[in-house]
Amino acid sequence: MAYWLFKSEPGTWSWDMQVKKGKAGQEWDGVRNFTARNNMRAMRRGDQGFFYHSGDAKAVVGIVEVVKVAHPDSTDDTGKWECVDIAAIKALPKPVTLADVKADKALAEMALVRLSRLSVQPVTEAEWKRVCKLGGL
Repeated sequence: MAYWLFKSEPGTWSWDMQVKKGKAGQEWDGVRNFTARNNMRAMRRGDQGFFYHSGDAKAVVGIVEVVKVAHPDSTDDTGKWECVDIAAIKALPKPVTLADVKADKALAEMALVRLSRLSVQPVTEAEWKRVCKLGGL
């Protein structure tokens, strides 16, 4: 299993909206960055990811699972963009803020710190475990 991080502005697509989609999940559409698209192409069903609220919130708030592998993005008319479908698994008992991540030396190399603008990012197993611990899991 691989681990990922999905960023979203809560005003556009929030954790609560994701949860309401249930087990069927939601297409992670609208991504228009080649690296993020390629990250989604690398995903497999069952991979897990952090759901990250960007913007003012700047915090990991939940865990999602990839329920459908890369397929054409329904919001794209060009045929260049693909996306995966993700479903909410559980909320973190304690959101892990960007400040928390930056303050933790074990997370200094995390893509969230190094590649702050990338909307779909890989997460190492060690980073996954550390963020989960910080979030109360």
